Amino acid sequence: MLLDNLSLFLQIVEKGGLAVAGRELGLAPATVSERLASLEAHYGARLLTRTTRSISLTDEGRELVTGARRILAEAEETEARIRLGVEKISGLIRLSAPIDLGRNQIVPLLDAFMKQHRGVTVDLTLSDGNIDLVGQGIDLALRYGDQADSSMKSKKLHDNRRLVCASPAYLKANGVPQHPDDLAHHNCIVMRFGMRTDQDWPFIVNKRLRTCRVTGGSYRQRRRSGAALVFEWLRDHPKVRVGRAS
Repeated sequence: MLLDNLSLFLQIVEKGGLAVAGRELGLAPATVSERLASLEAHYGARLLTRTTRSISLTDEGRELVTGARRILAEAEETEARIRLGVEKISGLIRLSAPIDLGRNQIVPLLDAFMKQHRGVTVDLTLSDGNIDLVGQGIDLALRYGDQADSSMKSKKLHDNRRLVCASPAYLKANGVPQHPDDLAHHNCIVMRFGMRTDQDWPFIVNKRLRTCRVTGGSYRQRRRSGAALVFEWLRDHPKVRVGRAS
């Protein structure tokens, strides 16, 4: 409001009267008088000497004219610099993502993004576990599923689904499960998120949610060996097709 009142004050001085300045700015005479009085109260000094026919600057008013022009010019220059900085993307972005999603999907996108915005650098942390986003200074995290921490702001980017996958060798040796209940008799890869293990796999059976508890070993070791079933997000492995494992 102070900047607006300074601008109004300069308009009054340049136009030679309160009424003329008010008409230029679309303000009622009473509003112009009130804002001038507010400005004089702010500085604790009379800025104008007014008669029925003219106005003249006091010593304090003349001092303020010089200062107001400088202040408004600096404010305009600062706003221009900030707007330019907003329009021009630059700086460090600390990003966190699940390992497979990061390697298969995010890294190629980041390469293209940084080619387009040369002033941007990205510090990408890949982890399938829960990490302290605030403690590690993460700016943005990509995650699957519902947001566990209600204090974090989140936005849904896309729908995704999970598939039960296995290597051809595993299916040949152990058979193909036909129903979620069959998973109780198979080795399944169980992921760990902090203190929580992903042992309860959800399925829709006859249009109703059914959760099946599975058992198995660690994610990385068994996935590399192909010796178990894994509940994967489809977008992690776009080449995987329903009814076919690779």
